[in-house]
Amino acid sequence: MFYYVFLHQNYKYMATIAMFYGIIISMMYMDNKQHAIPHIHAFYQGKSVVLSIPDGEILAGDFPHRKLKLVCAWIEIHHEDLLANWELAVNGKTVFAIEPLR
Repeated sequence: MFYYVFLHQNYKYMATIAMFYGIIISMMYMDNKQHAIPHIHAFYQGKSVVLSIPDGEILAGDFPHRKLKLVCAWIEIHHEDLLANWELAVNGKTVFAIEPLR
């Protein structure tokens, strides 16, 4: 199991919950104000996107189309785990790693 926390440019802590095909999936702690719906942050080669967990809708950012399709498939597969992690993260509790897409 891996777990990595780094300081985001907005000075909020993020936890990496999965990595696959060069994509890093993270969730920010105490992050329910700017995007009030449950969401994840995805990073790939200098690009980033914020996606809603309920429907995979892009809330912010830009991402390569093929990589975006992979992330949306991963969200669909791990929907329940992501919502559980969201509840932990917005309450400042430790999130858990989620299986990567294989």
